[in-house]
Amino acid sequence: MKEEKSKNWRAKVHEIIYGTHTPAGRLFDLALLGLIVYSVIIVMLESVPRIDKEYHNFLNISEWIVTILFTIEYILRIITIKKPKNYIFSFFGVVDFLSTIPKYLSLFLVGSQFITAFRILRLLRIFRILKLVRFVGEANNLIRALNSSKTKIFVFVFFVIIISVILGTVMYIVEGPENGYESIPHSIYWTVVTLTTVGYGDISPQTPLGQFIATMIMIIGYGIIAVPTGIVSAEYASGMAQGKTLDKGRACSSCGSEVLQMDAHYCRQCGNKLNEV
Repeated sequence: MKEEKSKNWRAKVHEIIYGTHTPAGRLFDLALLGLIVYSVIIVMLESVPRIDKEYHNFLNISEWIVTILFTIEYILRIITIKKPKNYIFSFFGVVDFLSTIPKYLSLFLVGSQFITAFRILRLLRIFRILKLVRFVGEANNLIRALNSSKTKIFVFVFFVIIISVILGTVMYIVEGPENGYESIPHSIYWTVVTLTTVGYGDISPQTPLGQFIATMIMIIGYGIIAVPTGIVSAEYASGMAQGKTLDKGRACSSCGSEVLQMDAHYCRQCGNKLNEV
C-alpha cells in the first residue's frame, strides 16, 4: 500500500515537473521561469557596488531562498524519474546543477555566487511551456542540415582561404608597406575583412590598380555570402520534405526529455517506452 502511494506521489510530481499539457505543469514551469528571471536579476544587482552596499542583506537572503527552492526542484526531478542519471547528465540536468551549487560554493569561494547568472540558460524551458517544442524540432532540422552540408561548407571555406591568401599577396605586391600593407599576413587580414564586407577602414588601397582589385574583392564578397546560405537551405528543404516533428506536450517518465513526435512510442533519448496519452 505504501509502495503504491509512493508511486502515485512520484507520478503526480513527475507530471507537474516534466509535463506541460496540464494546468499544474504549466503553472509550475511559469513559476520556475519567474524564479529564474528573479534570480538572474538579483545576481546582476549584486554586481553593482552601490546597490549591493545598500541592499546587501536583502539580496543575499533572496538568493539563498531561490537557491534552496532550486535545490528542492533539482532533487524532485531526480527522484521522480525511473533513470535519474539520464536527467543528471542531460543538458538541462547539468545546467540545473551548475545553477544550484554556486551559492553554496560562495561559503568557501568568494565571488562564486555570480556564476548563478548561468541560470539564464534555464529560460530555454520556455520552449516547453509555451508549446514551442515544434520550433525545437525545426532547430533539429537546421542542425541536421548543417551536419549534412558540412563537407560542402568546408570545401567552400577552404576555397575562400585560398582566395584570401592569393589576393592578399597580390595586394601586398601592388600597394606595399608605404600604403599600409606592411606584410603578407597583414594584407591577407585586409582581404578577409573586405571579402566578408566588414570593411573596418583601417587599411585602404591608394593606387588605382589596388582600388580596382579591392572593388573586385567586394563584389566577390557579396557572391560568397550567398553560397553557404544556399547550401544549407537546400539541405534544410530536403530534410523538411522527409517529414516534420510534432508536439504533444509529453515528457518521458524515465529521463524527462520532451516528446517531439506525435506518433512516438519510445523516447528518442533513452529508449524508454512512452505512455500513450
